[in-house]
Parts: sequence; C-alpha cells; structure tokens
Amino acid sequence: MRGTGGMTEDGRFALRFERRFEHPREKVWRALTERDELRGWFVQILDYDRSRLEFAEGAELAFVPKSGDTGTGTVVHADRPRLLEYTWDGETLRFELAADGEHACVLVFTNVLDDGETGSAVAPGWQAGLDLLAELLDRR
Repeated sequence: MRGTGGMTEDGRFALRFERRFEHPREKVWRALTERDELRGWFVQILDYDRSRLEFAEGAELAFVPKSGDTGTGTVVHADRPRLLEYTWDGETLRFELAADGEHACVLVFTNVLDDGETGSAVAPGWQAGLDLLAELLDRR
C-alpha cells in the first residue's frame, strides 16, 4: 500500500503507511528496534555500528551516516510491542503495532515532516523500506 499524506494540526505534514504482516508483534518489534534487524530494511545510509540506537523511552539517539553529518533524536515513546516513537533531526517517526489475530499484526508508520514537498520526496524511500521489512520478516 502506498503512503497517504495530510497536514497536522500544527501545520506540519504527516506521511502515513499501513501494512499487515503475517507475523506476531514481537517479531516485528524486534525488526524495528534491534540493530542487526534494522540493517536489513531501515535507512541504508546509516553506519549501524557507530549509530546509537537504544530504543528506551527518553534515550538519546545518534544516526551516524556512512558519510556526512550525524543526526540526533530522542525516544518519545517506547511501549513494547505496541508503540515506538522517536525524533530524528526535527522529524518524528512513529510505529504503532496492533495485533491482528494470534499470529499477525498491523503496522501503522507515520513520518511527520515540515512540509508536503519533503514528504513526497521521502515517500518512495519509506515504501521501499517497508517492502524490505516485509521480505526480512518473511525470511526469518
């Protein structure tokens, strides 16, 4: 499913994706939070060995690219295996997992950005990343 976009109450742009996985929330949660899992689907420009990606509520994050400047963020919410929300250089990434039966779940991923133009530019990358996430989950 392609992402949908719209304005937030504070005038920012929210890009939203919804995906159903034939996997339990715990398995998807691990793919969202564990460094070795993230390597297989998340932002490919990151140096995962040097990045600080401990997803505990209140934790400070460091997104170290293979080249370029390091991004920073903070974990706003971490409620395993239901909700993970964090900031990354002024953007918000929110992952909500709802059980869908005993062995499946629905992921709603929302990326809040400054404007719709940026949202349109990053949407194909998130689409591709979520496709990779589905492939990763199916292989493991």
